[in-house]
This record gives sequence, C-alpha cells and structure tokens, in this order.
Amino acid sequence: MLHYIRDSLGVTTKTGKAAPRAGAKSIIGGNPPGNIYPCSPGGPNDYVYIYTSRANPMHWPRLLEAMGRADLIGDKRYDTREARIENEEEVDAIITEWTTKRDKYEAMRLVGAAGVPAGAVRDTMELLHDPDFESRKIIQTIQHPGYGEFKTVAWPVHHDGKAASVVPAPLLGEHSHEVLKDWLGMTEDQLSELNTDNVIS
Repeated sequence: MLHYIRDSLGVTTKTGKAAPRAGAKSIIGGNPPGNIYPCSPGGPNDYVYIYTSRANPMHWPRLLEAMGRADLIGDKRYDTREARIENEEEVDAIITEWTTKRDKYEAMRLVGAAGVPAGAVRDTMELLHDPDFESRKIIQTIQHPGYGEFKTVAWPVHHDGKAASVVPAPLLGEHSHEVLKDWLGMTEDQLSELNTDNVIS
C-alpha cells in the first residue's frame, strides 16, 4: 500500500509536513476535475470516479464531448487548468448534473470510451459477484466445513498461468491426530487416551 500512496509521501517530502486529507481527490490536486461524482439512482455507493490528468490536456475537451457539453470547449472559465482550479465548484456541478442522470456503469463506459480515466465506485457485494473476477479466479467459491459454501478473495497472482486454489483454514484441532502420530510418533492408544480425556478432539 505504501506504493499506492507515493503521491502523499511526495507531498510530505516537498513540504516537510504530513499530507493533508484529500478525500476522493488527488492529493497533488491542481487539475480538476478529479473526484467521485454521484450517479443514479442515488444510493450510498452510486458514484463514478472521473479524473483528468495534467499530463493530457485532451482529457477535458474529450470529457465535455462525452457529456454532450461540447458547447463549453474553449470557454475561458474552464479552458485551462488554472481556470478550472478557480472555478472547481462549477466544474464539479457541470459533471454532477450529467452523472446524476446515469448509473455509474453507464457513466464509466461513456467517459472511458472518450479516453478519459473513469471507474464505477463498487461496493463489496458488487466486487464479490464480479463475473470477471470469478472467471479469473480472483474471487473463488469454497466449501467450509463449519460455514458451508461462500465466496472469498483469492490470491490474484497466477503462477505458470494458473490461479492458486483457495481452501479453508484448518479447524481448531483438525490435524491433531496427524501431527501427534506422524510428527511425534504417538500410538493410536495414546491418541485414544487423549481423546477420552478431552485433551484433543
């Protein structure tokens, strides 16, 4: 995770102070839009993340075209990074007006198709039921002896082109007999006595 907060660490290096909280915005900032925006139908997880990079000045006009707001291309209030910083609340309002009329997946598809970074903000239930994650075995269904069948997060790295299979952790005492017999050389009679005395089960 340290790698993923490298921008925050960079801010600390430059300023000599702890990086401030930035919520969903970029910690470096200075290039709106770059935030999460509410989507239809307005539930607690109905948001889309939209980001325009300082390194790509075409993101802003492409975003405007994707939103059907080509009329704002060249508008001096928003045309430059500096102008968008000065009018960030207006920029966010323009985008929010558009995103609230679409669900987060539609917004992500339309903005992404325009070549602008965007992603639906998904909750844990959506992640657990993502068909792509399941087909790639990032999410796997396992059978647990105490809880039955359930989905769990697996290791996403493949070795030799294969995903590692997830198995339930051993139950308490599940391998006591094997460990005591195979590793410590105890006899069946000794194990039986331990069972009778409820030392192992």
